[in-house]
Amino acid sequence: MSNENQNNGGMNGKDFVIGTLLGGIIGASVALLYAPKAGKDLREDINTGAGQVRERASEWKNTAYDKGNELYERAQESSKNLGEKIKQKKDDIQERVDYLRSENKEQGQEIAEDVAEAIEEAADEMERQEADMNFKNSQN
Repeated sequence: MSNENQNNGGMNGKDFVIGTLLGGIIGASVALLYAPKAGKDLREDINTGAGQVRERASEWKNTAYDKGNELYERAQESSKNLGEKIKQKKDDIQERVDYLRSENKEQGQEIAEDVAEAIEEAADEMERQEADMNFKNSQN
């Protein structure tokens, strides 16, 4: 849900880069058009400025691509770790249930409470991991 809010309500990195590029192009063009120069000099300045903007856009594209890959790898690692933790919790719960069943069948209510508590712990851990991942992503 927080990711949805980020996309709908806030400005993301892609919008910022596009806005920066457009602002730079428009600003450079206006500055060159109002400069008192001959047509040939003005065209050379415009070509030079356009080349610089292309260079800068290429650099930003590469940086954005690298950051995207880095975030993707981090998300994959976090997802893998979270999956392992959930599997471990499930195994722990199963061991508890098996133990309690073999020890005393009359304690069914306690078993159910232990299972519910363990499920809540796993859900809380998942929410914490997701919140941590969203916070880290928002910092970048």
